[in-house]
Amino acid sequence: MAFASFDKKGGAAPVAEINMVPLIDVMLVLLVIFIVTAPLLTHSVPLTLPQATARPTPPAAAKIDLSIDADGQRYWNGQKVDRSELQARLQAEGQRQPQPEIHLRADEAAAYRTVAETLADASRAGLSKIGFVSQPAP
Repeated sequence: MAFASFDKKGGAAPVAEINMVPLIDVMLVLLVIFIVTAPLLTHSVPLTLPQATARPTPPAAAKIDLSIDADGQRYWNGQKVDRSELQARLQAEGQRQPQPEIHLRADEAAAYRTVAETLADASRAGLSKIGFVSQPAP
């Protein structure tokens, strides 16, 4: 910034120097700000965190595919079984821990009575994880 002077010789010539004082002032202010805020960034609150113990993941439950075709025939994982054999297998599976998941696939032409009997047999055996498998409509 050029200041006016009473000297007639150098008054009309432009100043070729940069005034560094404002730049130094800004740098010093920033330095003071960083010096003040740096200890605040490293300050931490003392906490007593709870201790957790990791439990082992329980084994995955077995999956049983139970199918009923249009004629009312029952299939245990693809193997044909009659109702009495199905009841015995369901009783045995009801005693296992963890209980297996039953995936019930019933043909749309299967009689409701057959499906209801199969669900009742599974319920009497103590099995509660029963899911119906279907295909979505196109």
